[in-house]
Amino acid sequence: MNWDFLIKDKDAITVTTDSRKITPGCVFVAFKGEHFDGNDYIEQAKRDGAIYCIGGDNALAELQDLARAWRRQWNKTIIGITGTNGKTTTKELTAAVLKTKYNVHYTQGNLNNSIGVPLTLLQLTSAHELAIVEMGASHPGDIQELVNVAEPNYGLITNVGRAHLQGFGSFEGVQQTKRELYDYLVAHNGTIFRNADNPYLTQMYETAVANHQSPITNLSSLYHTISMPSGTHLVGDYNAENIAAAIAVGQHFGISEADALAAIRAYVPSNHRSQACQTEHNELVIDAYNANPTSMQAAINAFKGDTFILGSMRELGEYEHFEHQNIANMLLERKAEEVYLIGDEWKQTTAPYPIYHSVEDLYAYLQTHPLTHRHILIKGSNSNHLDRILPVL
Repeated sequence: MNWDFLIKDKDAITVTTDSRKITPGCVFVAFKGEHFDGNDYIEQAKRDGAIYCIGGDNALAELQDLARAWRRQWNKTIIGITGTNGKTTTKELTAAVLKTKYNVHYTQGNLNNSIGVPLTLLQLTSAHELAIVEMGASHPGDIQELVNVAEPNYGLITNVGRAHLQGFGSFEGVQQTKRELYDYLVAHNGTIFRNADNPYLTQMYETAVANHQSPITNLSSLYHTISMPSGTHLVGDYNAENIAAAIAVGQHFGISEADALAAIRAYVPSNHRSQACQTEHNELVIDAYNANPTSMQAAINAFKGDTFILGSMRELGEYEHFEHQNIANMLLERKAEEVYLIGDEWKQTTAPYPIYHSVEDLYAYLQTHPLTHRHILIKGSNSNHLDRILPVL
């Protein structure tokens, strides 16, 4: 579709999916959900000043098409970031580094899916010089869909691990899907930031190059994992990979390592990712936004404390019992002093620790059996709602 009637010569465009947030001159996107239908509000949106409404059965495709057209008119640098673990932290750190020199727009929160990516692109204005777009995936083809909308010039895969195995089918499925970012960049003469110490990423890169019969030169900007620098607000040595990536991107765009490190040291996480928190009673490490076997193992290995509150891992399909048992075995080998497990998935294991059906059940227990003077790791996925346990700690 030719969107010139809507975007030509515009410096900015306002798009909303919420009929309660219509402003004069905006574009309203009417999605249909399980308990609502935005199409019911299209006429009201027009009366409230929406200049165009996207709706019907093809609303998502039309939104993505509009976002692609807006991205092409903007026509500046976009860095795409994906990976099993660390993509949001890497995105935040990279933005912090690049903001020392550029006007940067980057994915807010976790808007990294088929709706979130086009909405992120449509927030670009003529004042922005660079954009960082986070891309999530839970099924084959997800990254391909997103790169075809965002059309990145640069890309970075943080790592690949065992996550969303129910959707991907296998670890090989994870690799193939994440590699779709490499495939796009190789096919379009983009630049790939790649951790040279990660053999999986090397293999994926070489496969992408071979598939497109492209010369292997001038496509990849290599960096290496560094030791965890002192003075950051990030908890866990596994964040050294994320920091190394942000520094490498910064240096490519003319920001010195010293200035990049200063920006990283100034960054304070506030999204329950690798976040240290001191309460009246305990010292907490909160990493409760995402959990999969790879990130769970990394968090446990990095933790120096004595008490663990762990949520279950989701979307593992046939691997569910195996992966939860692996974590239980890991805790036993570590001789963890105090462990609280949340989620029925743990009941399939031989873990000799108390298991609670929900975070509310553990909350009720801790109200009468409070924890004090503990160093506690709180690790789980957002769906575990582990943040609800914080008031009692």
